[in-house]
Amino acid sequence: MPSTCPACRSVFSKSGLKHHKRLTKDLLCCRYWKAHTTSSEQHKSDFQSDTSNSDVLSSDDDPSNDESELLPKIIFRHAVDKDNTDSASDSEQFALGIDPAGDALGDYDLLNEGDIEMEKDDSDDSEVGLGDFVETDEESGGKDECVTLEPQRLARPLEETQAQPDRSAEDDANVRTAQVQREGAERQLRYTPHVVTFPGAAGKPSGMSGSQNNMYASGIPTANNPYAPFSLHIDWELARWAKLRGPGSMALTELLQIPEVPERLGLSFYTADELNEIVDKRLPGCPRFIRHEVLIGNEVCEVFYRDIIACVRAIFGDPDFTPYLVFAPEKHYTDARKTQRMYHDMHTGRWWWATQEEVERKKPGATIIPIIISSDKTQLTLFRNKTAYPVYMTIGNIPKEIRRKPSSRAYILLAYLPTTKLERVSNKAARRRMIANLYHACMKKVLQPLESTGISGLSVVTGNGTTYRAHPIFACFVGDYPEQILVTLGYTGKCACCKILHKNLGDHAPEIAADLRDLTAILDILDSFDACPEDFLKSCAEAGIKPVIDPFWINLPYTHIFRSITPDVLHQLYQGIIKHLVAWLIEVYGAAEIDARCRRLPPNHHIRIFGNGISTLSKVTGHEHDQLCRILLALVLDMPPLESTISPAPVVRCSIRLFGTTDNFNTEYTERLHIDFTKDAYRATNRKDEFTQMTKWLERRKKMHRHAQFVEWRLVQCGAPPEPRSLKWSPPGLDLGRRLHLAKHSSVMGVTVEHVVTKYGARFFREALARFITLTNKPGISRARLEEAIWNIHLPFRKVSVWHRIKFVQQDPLTLKFKTADSIHAQPIRTDSRQKEVPGRFDTALVNEGSGSITGITGYHVGRVRVVFSLPKAARSILFPHEHFVPTHLAYVEWYTKPRSQPEPNHRLYKISRLVDERGDPICSIVPVKDIRQSVHLFPRFGASAPTEWTSFNVLDKCRTFYINPFSSKFMYRTLY
Repeated sequence: MPSTCPACRSVFSKSGLKHHKRLTKDLLCCRYWKAHTTSSEQHKSDFQSDTSNSDVLSSDDDPSNDESELLPKIIFRHAVDKDNTDSASDSEQFALGIDPAGDALGDYDLLNEGDIEMEKDDSDDSEVGLGDFVETDEESGGKDECVTLEPQRLARPLEETQAQPDRSAEDDANVRTAQVQREGAERQLRYTPHVVTFPGAAGKPSGMSGSQNNMYASGIPTANNPYAPFSLHIDWELARWAKLRGPGSMALTELLQIPEVPERLGLSFYTADELNEIVDKRLPGCPRFIRHEVLIGNEVCEVFYRDIIACVRAIFGDPDFTPYLVFAPEKHYTDARKTQRMYHDMHTGRWWWATQEEVERKKPGATIIPIIISSDKTQLTLFRNKTAYPVYMTIGNIPKEIRRKPSSRAYILLAYLPTTKLERVSNKAARRRMIANLYHACMKKVLQPLESTGISGLSVVTGNGTTYRAHPIFACFVGDYPEQILVTLGYTGKCACCKILHKNLGDHAPEIAADLRDLTAILDILDSFDACPEDFLKSCAEAGIKPVIDPFWINLPYTHIFRSITPDVLHQLYQGIIKHLVAWLIEVYGAAEIDARCRRLPPNHHIRIFGNGISTLSKVTGHEHDQLCRILLALVLDMPPLESTISPAPVVRCSIRLFGTTDNFNTEYTERLHIDFTKDAYRATNRKDEFTQMTKWLERRKKMHRHAQFVEWRLVQCGAPPEPRSLKWSPPGLDLGRRLHLAKHSSVMGVTVEHVVTKYGARFFREALARFITLTNKPGISRARLEEAIWNIHLPFRKVSVWHRIKFVQQDPLTLKFKTADSIHAQPIRTDSRQKEVPGRFDTALVNEGSGSITGITGYHVGRVRVVFSLPKAARSILFPHEHFVPTHLAYVEWYTKPRSQPEPNHRLYKISRLVDERGDPICSIVPVKDIRQSVHLFPRFGASAPTEWTSFNVLDKCRTFYINPFSSKFMYRTLY
């Protein structure tokens, strides 16, 4: 039976524990076992006082068990205090693996200048210390909030903090097997999949016509003026700014009434009303809103909607989407034998393939346009309780990487539904039934054109003029749980799709397919209303559905409404499971301790630091819940174990196989659309008859966006239709292809070596650089001669150029645009514009030793980047006389111990400690910047309670033992596991 050391929490066999007690060098273990043997109360008190800082005395501080046996050992010894008799013996000195081909972790013969991309200019002097995810000092109460404003917390004694039961050997074997399988699966994802296209003429064009831009140009009379109906470039730009970015109508009118402003600018309009008239009458149209009145009870409601066929044609024919449209379903396989099927985008799912087969039997050569509908009520004002009920629409032919970006405008506002509460109806049950019937009546009016066109088809044209016979078919409904219940006629508390009872919702086995509701039986019940209304109510109650007379989906072709309901990542995962999990942890462990740990996490590009903790957060967004998921394990690592456990939620595999992965239909995207299509539109009104003004405002914005596309086409494309791009395959959900990216010019042109040592904390910069120079010039030098040679190196320079940030950029495989995927900061203390001190930030990074692969921690070493610099050109020729190729950009790194081959047994995290010598000084090296793979976020080992002197800015200096955070990004998770 395994035994656990109460001090270091390591698990041993019975005989192994005896050897551990006898041979351990861990000071904490020595104190504990000495106190345990002698039963001395004084020793017990000493032990208890050290438990809060147990990470400082971790047994993992000795790196002897983690050193690589494949590289020669070189003892790193400082030249200062040679006569210090208090130092430890030579047998306790630390050894660091050195690559004889270069420095500690680099092979310079493999480095080319093209390995580092240079950008034109990028100054980091104005950046805040904690990056994008750090709250300001005003939000966090100042930089010393963790110390001076800390709530009083009771330290837990060590006996309460016991180790979790160890995994069994069978569990460890299962974990290792899963890791090997996942690594093999991801290795296959890196290669272009084996694609099986739908046979026949499905998705084939039926003809050619003029491009959308040519058709648009025919509606504008002026042929030579690319800005028409605006006279000049400045005329168009001011109109564009006023409609898309500018102030309200009154402010624009007052600006134009300043004497000589319109004349000097050569404007074709003098007031906001004149500009609106040009947009309304002289710009080609877009799908317009129709106002319809609905009488329910004694109340008249208004519904504003667009023709859904016109909306489909507008999205399908958008020139920006033409190179990316998908016209037919495909089956993607990761192997040549086609045994492992891959699901990612919507056209790789089973629904599109099965529906295409049904349509082809009746009308071959069809192009299916999957219609994705989303509805959600939102608040317009904080007061007076004004709400809007928008309905959004997009199509599945657009790839999800484009569709989910609000800036791409792949969604269109389809309707504003009535938001009445029917307060005049006193009976609550009758009121709920009437509201449900009102919703379905309005949605049926909006979606009714799909009933005929889904079967017969219609002619649509892409942006380049290619014509297709399209069949728009309702495919998915995206909404939160109340919307799902409203659409499927279910009752709150029950599943919206299947027949499982409320009390059995948590007992469903994930390997058993969900038993959906019988659509045929429900349609028969709905058809029985005209024959016998009394039996209709009874049949609805027996079937567990609300008595809605005419649901909007009852006549939609090829539609199974219970299969069309998709999982909601935002509300069901982030704001459902994670929200309750966070609340449960706060209740169990206390808000003070949880918040204290949140304040003490080190900064990272992917991590948000919650300066005020998380217990007081309100109206938490999906993005904030995503950030909480990345740090949740760090908040409870050293907490006492709990008897109760939480079982993981089963993955909805059925929906993924039908429609692709869940990021195809996440409500987080449509929630963001509320800002553009409802809240901004409402702010542009005078709060009277607001929906009429909102729809007109949205129509004008849509026209201006379309005219901006046309003007760019006239100026840039020179009248040529957009050419389809040859898209490069990129594994879905895996951010591969990162590139190192440094600014062309350094952040600070000349930093003296003294300032590098003092301000940047690179205490042994000279010694590390001397060792780097010696090893580069004499790669085969012995250890003894190296120790002598490094003190004979003279540095022929006083200043170096320093960069404060290393960036990693990633190219979007569809739009080919670059974005910052990761960054590493190495910036000292500075003052901001208000002369307020901003703490320094020196991030940790994962460095490739030369043998690191795409997945797995083997071959990587964690280090803290203190300074990124380059040597002067004149000094290089002196220091490296034998024409050695030396990388231009170097980094001074302080090392941590190498991770073990296997993570810790209970939480599966890799444990590391700061690598120091016998006097506690850090072990450091100079490495090429190109060997740095990515940033690393570390979880501090807090102990029983977080020490009050720790802050987010100094925790990397004060804490000795850490755990590598695998959840900071998907890229990091792939690397570790």
